[in-house]
Amino acid sequence: MSQATLIRNARVLDVRAGAYLDHAQVLVSGGFIAEVGDDIAAPDGTEVIDAEGRALLPGLIDGHVHVIAVHPDLGAVEDWAASYVTARAARIMRDMLHRGFTTVRDLSGADHGHADAQAEGYIEGPRLLFCGKAVSQTGGHADMRPRGRMHADTHPGCPSAGIVCDGVPEVRRAVRQQLRTGADHIKLMLSGGVASPTDRIDSTQLAIDEIRAAVEEADAANRYVAGHAYTAKAVNRGLENGVRSIEHGNLIDQSSIDLFLRHDAFYVPTLITYHRMSEEGLEHGLPEDNHRKVGEVLGQGLHALDLAHRAGVQVVFGTDLLGDMHRHQSEEFAIRAQVQPGIDVIRSATVTAAKLIGYEGRLGEVVAGAHADLILVDGDPVADVTLLARPEQSIRLIMQAGRIVRARLTSQP
Repeated sequence: MSQATLIRNARVLDVRAGAYLDHAQVLVSGGFIAEVGDDIAAPDGTEVIDAEGRALLPGLIDGHVHVIAVHPDLGAVEDWAASYVTARAARIMRDMLHRGFTTVRDLSGADHGHADAQAEGYIEGPRLLFCGKAVSQTGGHADMRPRGRMHADTHPGCPSAGIVCDGVPEVRRAVRQQLRTGADHIKLMLSGGVASPTDRIDSTQLAIDEIRAAVEEADAANRYVAGHAYTAKAVNRGLENGVRSIEHGNLIDQSSIDLFLRHDAFYVPTLITYHRMSEEGLEHGLPEDNHRKVGEVLGQGLHALDLAHRAGVQVVFGTDLLGDMHRHQSEEFAIRAQVQPGIDVIRSATVTAAKLIGYEGRLGEVVAGAHADLILVDGDPVADVTLLARPEQSIRLIMQAGRIVRARLTSQP
């Protein structure tokens, strides 16, 4: 068993209450939080870390990433060797962890091999919850073929983000295949998107019976369905038919908000990716046709988030970055701070995200029994959540499952 660690003199953030427990101590043992209080009797030999009055938060959760999106041209990545893509994905995962993201939800592309390699210590990175390949119709958001190509590589080892299916039997088979490999969730492409070559953003994708079939299969395995969608029409089709989380949703309206609340569903905006694709996508290799699509959704994203937040929709932190633009991951905090109080942005990346992924009480909170995923932050991120947008400056310690990933403290008795 690993050595116990006592973090003392910390301001522990109760994420649910939005308040700090001052001069607190946290005892970590065996990868879990054993005790939180103000006077803990630590076992002999316990390592002691003095937080020096800094804020102690749960490790961050990014609810929408693609770790194999190692280049913005996702169609080109499909032709690369899976081994090469995985090597680059490992660096992306390491960098995520070093920003304080101790858990991420991959929304297509990563598979059980990536998740197992991280869990077993072969890849340093966040705890990885994966869906395998997203389910897309022909010509849908995960169909990366240019117009002139008729055939697609359907080998499961191809480093692609999705699988093309048409009709209920094919959808059922595809969903069952992802579940067979241990998928934590299923993803459906319910509308067009920016990164795909042949679809319109305002299109709706997958027939109602196909959506229902996928939801039925996921539910049978005690899993849930996430849906990529932009327009209110596409979002509403998903919510009305059992999709639990909506990804992006830049073009939602009040009808969508009503459905989120009625179905107790989750909303996962990904605002930073549109800003970065607009500013630097072309220089990093985003095809021009895809770059032109960015403007169709960029301006409406913040309004959609504001609409959802004001109505009390369960909002989860997500980024959805591609290639070298992954380095901007933490800047999502600063964008959301324009319309949300700091504590609500923090909740979106902790307790609310944990609820979505089925880890409520085990991630996203500094409580006894939870995984010892912790970050120590200079300043007060509740008062100024943009501190988390600058992790290289503000985050002084990162711990994952009781292991210190990075520490920059002036003293460590």
